[in-house]
Amino acid sequence: MLRITDDIAIEDWELTEQFTRAGGPGGQNVNKVSSAVELRFEAERSPNLPDPVKRRLRRLAGHRWTREGAVVIRVEDTRHQSRNREIARDRMADLIRRATEKPKRRIPTRPTLASKKRRLEAKKKRGAVKALRGPVEGD
Repeated sequence: MLRITDDIAIEDWELTEQFTRAGGPGGQNVNKVSSAVELRFEAERSPNLPDPVKRRLRRLAGHRWTREGAVVIRVEDTRHQSRNREIARDRMADLIRRATEKPKRRIPTRPTLASKKRRLEAKKKRGAVKALRGPVEGD
């Protein structure tokens, strides 16, 4: 079981792990051992996630979200399969945890009167400088 928050936990049957060969450091060991982990979570079909969390998770996951509605995380950071597995589970939990946070609603603000006056004064000064750039009238 992967505990996300106090009220959200992902069951083991919702997670699928697949081990493949990884690139990177490891010498000849890379060619023999399947140390990379691909963790797959069927988020769209999960009964443990509320709909708003699923929508935010889809936006946060980006290219890791598949057409079938699953989140796929691939980790090949270390040479050890068990450590890669832990990292993948931590990343999945962190991603879902970020999706549970409700974003703050933006309250639009208006510019102050003083800032409007400063902007207009700066425009007048700039316009005056540009007006002086015209052709010089001769004697």
